[in-house]
Amino acid sequence: MSSHREAPSISKDPVADNTDLYAFVDPADPSKVTILANFIPLEEPAGGPNFFQFGDDVLYEILIDNDGDGVEDVTYQFRFKTTTQNPGTFLYNTGPIGSLTDSNWNVRQMYSVTKVLGPRRTGATSVLGADLPTPPVRIGPRSTPNYPVLASAAVNDLGAGVKTFAGQRGEGFYVDLGSIFDLGALRPFQHLHVIPLPDAPGVNGTKGFNVHTIAIQVPKTDLTRGEFNPTDPADARSVIGVWSAASRRKAMVREKDARVVQTGPWVQVSRLGEPLINEVVIELGEKDLWNSRPPAGDSQFLDDYAQPGLQTLLAILYPGVFPNLAALAKSGKTRADLIAILLTGIPPGVITGFQNSNGPTQADELRLNLAFAPTYDATDSGINPPGDSNKRFGILRAFTADGLPDLDGFPNGRRVFDNVTAIELRAIAGLTFPLVDNTFTPDGAAGLLLDGTKEDLPFLPTFPYLALPYEGFEHEHDPEDE
Repeated sequence: MSSHREAPSISKDPVADNTDLYAFVDPADPSKVTILANFIPLEEPAGGPNFFQFGDDVLYEILIDNDGDGVEDVTYQFRFKTTTQNPGTFLYNTGPIGSLTDSNWNVRQMYSVTKVLGPRRTGATSVLGADLPTPPVRIGPRSTPNYPVLASAAVNDLGAGVKTFAGQRGEGFYVDLGSIFDLGALRPFQHLHVIPLPDAPGVNGTKGFNVHTIAIQVPKTDLTRGEFNPTDPADARSVIGVWSAASRRKAMVREKDARVVQTGPWVQVSRLGEPLINEVVIELGEKDLWNSRPPAGDSQFLDDYAQPGLQTLLAILYPGVFPNLAALAKSGKTRADLIAILLTGIPPGVITGFQNSNGPTQADELRLNLAFAPTYDATDSGINPPGDSNKRFGILRAFTADGLPDLDGFPNGRRVFDNVTAIELRAIAGLTFPLVDNTFTPDGAAGLLLDGTKEDLPFLPTFPYLALPYEGFEHEHDPEDE
């Protein structure tokens, strides 16, 4: 998955686990940027009576690097507080929840948003909003009978062009978990696997699960260096780097009366920039270390990008299918294409009319050139292209039959519908290596790789764009119902 249960330590702390990060120029208002940070992987919607919620003891952050040094220049911090109206009952709600102030809603969460300019721990702070409501989780037709209205009421306008939302959403990342982690099998091509089975349609392993989303929409000039208005894609000031993080206090003491006391400075326990990096690029022995470090130090993990283990595995698991990739891996050549795409951004001159590099610093950031306008509209059809649409391949659409890249798509930021699994599989399989070495010919299979999945729920045409959550009363995980 993009970053679900990606490292040994954070897999035991789901409340602080970053799962996905999206950043894109807003299709409804291109003067703004929308950033979505998801946490808590694989939420079972029917998980009562203590339903999933953000951690009151976790500091959640969305961080922006606008000068390319791998260090945050703008940070949005989110802190949550849970209140229980009636501790004498075991129930999350004691009747239908008709509004965000309904007395039937027993266990509620509020949150604050703080903006930090400069270093996230020592910079200048300003509180943008306090005591902001989250919506309840989506329980069922009796407890949350008009959920779309409840969710919409939790979109908070903080003024100055800033909107926020924090609450449960349907899982938007689609991937065939069951197949991929069964020795790297891709069902549409599994007859070619070293342990072959008949080809089959992909199965969305995240179907029926929810996440918790922190979403913010801000004017572009709030994020750029010196409030620069990004209109020229060639101007380095048009590019920002985005990542999300979760931190916990350094010390925790459990008292005999069941109280938990936390103290000390904040310590980062999870982070996420580009999708799938800690999941499948970083080596197992480095995963916990990677989560604890800031992006500015990512050069220490360079070897994982330069010779990724997955390129060797593909040739082994699919014998005879990737002879050119196998030769590339054996040669020991540095994968400069992956380093550019995933660690520095793509410099000018590699793809005609495009660049999203914010400098030479190797840092895991989701880089977004804000000067590229959305190539889709904010309608149901615009934000939900068909599952087989080349539009889902972003810039790698240039390698598809129509050859027309979406310069606003992954890896230039990440739109909610981008098929990041297929894009990164194809890149690692060698499809993008000719960008840096025109003597290399990708294997034919490299441009076809995908796991055959698509999201189960439609994305919304308005902020916060991710779908309404699955409800506990009625949802499906059964792949046969896809």
